[in-house]
Amino acid sequence: MHGEYKVPGGKLVVVDLDEVDGRIRDFRLAGDFFLEPDDALPLIDAAVEGLPSDSDAATIAAAVRGALPEGAVLLGFSPEAVAVAIRRSLAKATSWDAYEWQLIHSGPETPQMQLALDEVLTTEVGEGRRKPTLRIWEWNRPAVVIGSFQSLKNEVDLENAEKYGFEVVRRISGGGAMFMDANSVVTYSIYAPAALVQGMTFADSYAFLDEWVITALKSLGIEAFYQPLNDISSTKGKIGGAAQKRLGNGAVLHHATMSYDMDGEKMVQVLRIGREKMSDKGTKSAAKRVDPLRSQTGLPRDEVIDRLIATFTGLYGAHPSTITDAERAAAEELVRTKFATPEWIGRVP
Repeated sequence: MHGEYKVPGGKLVVVDLDEVDGRIRDFRLAGDFFLEPDDALPLIDAAVEGLPSDSDAATIAAAVRGALPEGAVLLGFSPEAVAVAIRRSLAKATSWDAYEWQLIHSGPETPQMQLALDEVLTTEVGEGRRKPTLRIWEWNRPAVVIGSFQSLKNEVDLENAEKYGFEVVRRISGGGAMFMDANSVVTYSIYAPAALVQGMTFADSYAFLDEWVITALKSLGIEAFYQPLNDISSTKGKIGGAAQKRLGNGAVLHHATMSYDMDGEKMVQVLRIGREKMSDKGTKSAAKRVDPLRSQTGLPRDEVIDRLIATFTGLYGAHPSTITDAERAAAEELVRTKFATPEWIGRVP
C-alpha cells in the first residue's frame, strides 16, 4: 500500500506498507522533508512496524514521537503528518493527480441557483456522472449566505438586509454567515470524491483542499496561511473562510469565499454576529478585521481569479467545462422545491 500527504505549507510525506493479519508490516517512510539526525528515519520505521492497522492517527503519532531521539529536528513534517499518510494509505486514499479535473467559470447566477448548483454538482461527482470539478462563482447581486445550522434571526438583521438589498439564503454546508456583496468576493467550490480526503480529519482536509489557494495568494505577494479550522488569513488580517459538506454517495463539497472589496460598516449592519465580534474585540470598524484582497494586491478582481485558475491548473491540471442542461434543470428544480422556500431558509428560525 502506498500513501502520500502534502503537509500544508510543508513537505511531502510518503509511506509504503503492507497489512498482514491486522498489523502494519514492511513499513517505509520517505519524502522531501528534513530530518536530523539521519538515524532517526529507521527508528520511525521501527516504531510503526507491527502497529495494529486500525490504530488511529493519535496512536500512530505517539509511537513516532516516542521513537525520536532527544533533540531530533523535523522540518516540513511532524509525527502527525506521518500518521495522516499512514491512515490515507490504509484507507486507499487518492491524490489530486489521480483525477482528470474540470473547471467551470461561467456567468453570474442568482444566490439560490449558486447553492442549488453546489448540491447538484456534488451529487453528480458522487454518482460518477461528472468528473471532479473546480467552479468559480460570479456574483452580480448582494446576498447573505448562512450556514446550514445557523439561526436566521440570530445571524441576520432582516430589516437592514432588506434595506441594503441583500437576499438571505441558506447553504447545505455548516459554518458561519458569508457577506457577499455584488462583484466584491471571490468564491469557489470543489466537487470531489471523498477518497481524496480519506484518512484525514476534517481539520486536515480543510487545509489540504485549500493549499493551492495559499500558493496562489503567495504568488500575488500576500503572506497567506491557513488558520484552523477553516479560515484563510494573512499577516494583515482574515481574507476568507471555507465550509464543507460530505454526501452519502461518496462525494465532498468544499467551498470558500474570500473578500475582495468589503464594506465593513455595511456588514455589521446586516450581520448580527459581526457586531458581536467587533464588540468583543473593542473594534469600531469591521474593515479592520477583514482585510480584502484588493488592498493587499492592488489588482483587479478578474486578475486575482485568473491567478487562482492558473495555479490550480498548473498544479493539478483542469480542462474547461460547463454546466450541462440536465444539471441546470436539476438545480432549477432544487431552487423551486428547496432553496427558495421559507421552510429551508428558516429551517433554524
